[in-house]
Amino acid sequence: MPLPFLTADRAFEAADDVVLPFDDHERWRRPYRPGPWRVGAAALWLLLASYVLFAAVVIALTGTMTAAAAVFGMALVIIGGALRLLRIGVWVSSQGLRHVRFLTTRTVPWQQVATVRTVQQPVRWLGLPRTVQGQALLLVRQGRGAADDMPVLMTTHSADFLARLAAFDRATDAVEAWAAENARG
Repeated sequence: MPLPFLTADRAFEAADDVVLPFDDHERWRRPYRPGPWRVGAAALWLLLASYVLFAAVVIALTGTMTAAAAVFGMALVIIGGALRLLRIGVWVSSQGLRHVRFLTTRTVPWQQVATVRTVQQPVRWLGLPRTVQGQALLLVRQGRGAADDMPVLMTTHSADFLARLAAFDRATDAVEAWAAENARG
């Protein structure tokens, strides 16, 4: 049985005029990969959800259906939290910049963005109250003074970039490039 997708000598049949998925500027995309801390935490939450789902099956077989439904609902909440944890970050498209947090999402159209810049400042370590010296990507909106509270989009000590300074630099360069390209026009 031939497996053409595993061979290196097959002829590519893709046409040159086909738009690649990453060329679609209308889709929301994260210009960086989620970090190992975020993925690891989500994996642990999904592991916990699997145990809770198993408990729901055991309760359904031995106990009441209302208790099983309650435990199943708890597993769904855990799964939803793990998936939301993976969605956290900065997303860009031709429409604007979207900052997704665990419970909130804020979208800023490119017309309202004055600059996106990287600054050296105290940042939170993994989102905890403890602060360390690091870099942060800040969003400056049109019509807001420099003294106004500028939202921090990402930091060098977040769950995506802890101990990954090169990845932080690439991500901030990508977001700044999106801002420079789309804020003008």
